This record gives sequence, structure tokens and C-alpha cells, in this order.
Amino acid sequence: MARGAPVLTTEQVLARYHDGPKDGVFTDGSCQGNPGPGGWGFVWVENNRVRAEKHGAEAQTTNNRMELTALIEAYAALPEDAEVTVYSDSKLCVDTINEWAAGWERRGWKRKTGPIKNLELVQRLYHLAGTHPRVELRWIKAHDGSRWNEYADALSNRHLASASSR
Repeated sequence: MARGAPVLTTEQVLARYHDGPKDGVFTDGSCQGNPGPGGWGFVWVENNRVRAEKHGAEAQTTNNRMELTALIEAYAALPEDAEVTVYSDSKLCVDTINEWAAGWERRGWKRKTGPIKNLELVQRLYHLAGTHPRVELRWIKAHDGSRWNEYADALSNRHLASASSR
């Protein structure tokens, strides 16, 4: 979540945004402070209609953990024969799975430059990605008006609304 940006509801997102891909699974994670309270969310859309969505929160976490969790939950919701694009606005997460994880696995889950952060989540996501050979993981720019990426952002930030109403 961008600092100072308003936290929108999913209904506000649908009314405000119309651009971007009309099909795919869109994921996002957020954190208020880093570490701090965080949330994650994903939405699976086909022909611009919601097929499935899910979100959750953790009391003390980091943004990267929430981004990875959103992707894990999205892949877990897909059947293994799914043929769909999964979008994340975390270039770190996309590069981790698409470029680096295979080498880390070959080296016994070690990096040349030090330990892998959030290793248990990276391993879980890499395994799930491997069980979905027809799913493409792709980076999408954050906060550029893409309707379903903004929607996933709203899902990931629901924890803020529930925390402020307590």
C-alpha cells in the first residue's frame, strides 16, 4: 500500500477502475509498517467477472511475507490443470519464482550471497508453481489503474478497515 493513498473498498475499486487485463488471478500483500500488521488477497477473474477471491491478515508480519502468502493462496485455489496467468505487483516475488528458485533448489536452498529470506514460503510457492505447469506468473505494475490489481490491493488492505473499527 502506498503511503497516504486512500484505502478503497472492493466496491469503490469496481466503480473507479476499468483498465487492465480482464482475465487472470491477481494477488497482493500489504503491511502497515514493515514489520507490522499485514494482509493479503487474491481475486480470480474470467471475462471481467469474479470467479473466486480470498483474503487474510496477520498481526505481525512483513510486506514480502504477505505478497508470498497471497501467491501461495492463489495457486492453492487453482486446479492443477488450470491455464491462467497469475499477476503480482511484487517484482521480487515474480523474479524469485521465475528466475532464482530453481538455482537455489539445485544448491540445497542456498544463495551465493547469504540466506534466503522467508525460505519456507518461497519453497511452498515454488512447489505449488511446479504443480501448475500451465499457469504463468507475471509481474504487473502496482497502482497504475489496473482494475483487478487494485481490487487485490483492496482485499489485502481489509485488515486495516477491521483494525480501525475495533
